[in-house]
Amino acid sequence: MPHIFLYGPPGTGKTTIGKILARNLKLPFIDLDRVIESNAGMSIPQIMERQGEPAFRDRETSVLKETVGHAFSVTSSAQDRVIALGGGALLREENRTFVDSHGRVVLLMAELETLFQRLNESPGKRPLLAGDLHENLTSLLAKRGEHYNSFALQVQVDGGAVEQNAYKVQVVLGRHHLSAMGKYDVIVGQVGNLPHVQHPIIVTDENVAKFHADKFANLKMITIPAGEEYKNLETVSHLWKSFLENGLDRKSTVIALGGGVIGDVAGFAASTYMRGINWIAIPTTLLSMVDASLGGKTGFDLPEGKNLIGSFHPPKLVLADPSLLLTLTERELRSGMAEVVKHGIIANPELFALCSNGMDWAKSNLEEIVKRAMTVKIKIIEEDPYEKGVRAKLNLGHTIGHAVELVSKFKLRHGEAIAIGMAAEARYAARVGLATHGLDEAIAETLSTLGLPIHIPKELPRDEIIRAMRMDKKKNAKSIRFALPVEIGKVELVHVTDLEDVIE
Repeated sequence: MPHIFLYGPPGTGKTTIGKILARNLKLPFIDLDRVIESNAGMSIPQIMERQGEPAFRDRETSVLKETVGHAFSVTSSAQDRVIALGGGALLREENRTFVDSHGRVVLLMAELETLFQRLNESPGKRPLLAGDLHENLTSLLAKRGEHYNSFALQVQVDGGAVEQNAYKVQVVLGRHHLSAMGKYDVIVGQVGNLPHVQHPIIVTDENVAKFHADKFANLKMITIPAGEEYKNLETVSHLWKSFLENGLDRKSTVIALGGGVIGDVAGFAASTYMRGINWIAIPTTLLSMVDASLGGKTGFDLPEGKNLIGSFHPPKLVLADPSLLLTLTERELRSGMAEVVKHGIIANPELFALCSNGMDWAKSNLEEIVKRAMTVKIKIIEEDPYEKGVRAKLNLGHTIGHAVELVSKFKLRHGEAIAIGMAAEARYAARVGLATHGLDEAIAETLSTLGLPIHIPKELPRDEIIRAMRMDKKKNAKSIRFALPVEIGKVELVHVTDLEDVIE
């Protein structure tokens, strides 16, 4: 995967944030200025004083290329690193072109007064700012203003702890390392960055294969019919037999290319084949990128209900490429937006507000949506990987939604059913006095703005919906636990016995 370069004016905390970021992502960290000093046997102020800025810039270019070149000469697992650059390292077009071809640059920025306060605590370490610090810093920012503004990925680091700023960088990059249930990376990137693995095989469905099979022409591929109705034991059994026929062994890797159904069945087949082999998720739907591919849940449906059989078996990598979403139908994108709204309600009011912009905005900002929405689920599943507590909040809308989806015989898409479930559960939370005033209306309005349904279709038998809810995996002996919205950004787990009242 690509290197991560941190860049920005002096005082933005590139080194401090870089170390935390590298720790979070389990990557090596390099401070380019420290490497320059080590190679030169003198400090940067000394290099500037004795040899001048042009000589320092030459050293900077040389060390940059040597450092990145060395990283690419070792094993593939150590290729990517977090590299903190000096505040003017990319003023040279040669350097900028080089880093753009070897990774992604995140610009750290702060207000003038923030930088002044930080730099004033350690005077004498910045030769380009020697003398009147405030005046020279103002001049430097003015000269480099256009240059700094030209970087697409930017993080404002004023206020907040350095840990929060490091996490902001992760969100902007779309890059996370999960460890609560096995260790694996979640990366928003291009499918061309898929790492080399032993004996890979693709599992996909007929619809996805039509659009994306050519991207993996050099790999073996198993194609199954598309649709929730094929998320069953027969499909899993077919995959097991296909794995055998293709010679998969304990060192092989299954690559699930598709939406939630493909991830669930391919992941489950991988979890049980030869007592468990590795798999990689390449989600191709919005719903899967922000929800289904994350968390390590795999499984299949029984006629009595969804996901009644399954296992926890996390992938070794989730690689979400937003460009794959461009082939989706409008209805499929809308369905995915239901899970995005859900994540906003649970823990991210800003994300919920963005959803109210409607589908035209969403279609123009798919990468931002994926990056923001996946972070909500990642935080929760890292805190509670096996759903012993807070992870159950992710079930918002799903207890009703799964039942409605099942009773509709999957004529309703998963996201459509979840939208109905969220709206119904919000109305129930309002009736029992749990939700803040107007919350149910705000949720319904946002879902409607996205073109999602908010009422259970009249033709669906209510008794069958209740029966399906009672079969739901989240039940206990006397009641069913619901995740009910209290306010935007807060959900509470509540046990409910009167199911008729919930779907009223």
